[in-house]
Amino acid sequence: MALWQKGLIALAVLWALQAVGTWVQMRHYRTVMSEIANSWPDGLMGASAVRGYLGKGVIAIVVATSDDIVRKVFVMEGRSVFAKFQECHEDEGLTLTALAAAEAAGKRRSRQKAIAGAIAQIRRVAASGGTAGALQA
Repeated sequence: MALWQKGLIALAVLWALQAVGTWVQMRHYRTVMSEIANSWPDGLMGASAVRGYLGKGVIAIVVATSDDIVRKVFVMEGRSVFAKFQECHEDEGLTLTALAAAEAAGKRRSRQKAIAGAIAQIRRVAASGGTAGALQA
């Protein structure tokens, strides 16, 4: 077998592994979203993603009450399909404004942008009159 054929086979195997990894990560994302929706059907949820070009990509999910109190913050950071959501317990109980200010003071710019996007989504839903139906997976 020629070298270029081996290279082509290796490329196909790596592509298949990436596809399987992406499927597993999307299944994890859907599971987390449905757990959040089932846990707080009366809350507001915002989700945002920031792609990292050379750095880490970040997905943030913020769950808040109708009076802007943060219930939960979940952040997935990583460069690969093996990244998982982590709960940020230190952010629970803050207001959305305080959460945005705390993240702005941090050094992780992509995380700051993802959480700011999730907060903006919550505010758009709240402004449009979204309440209990806002948290549906």
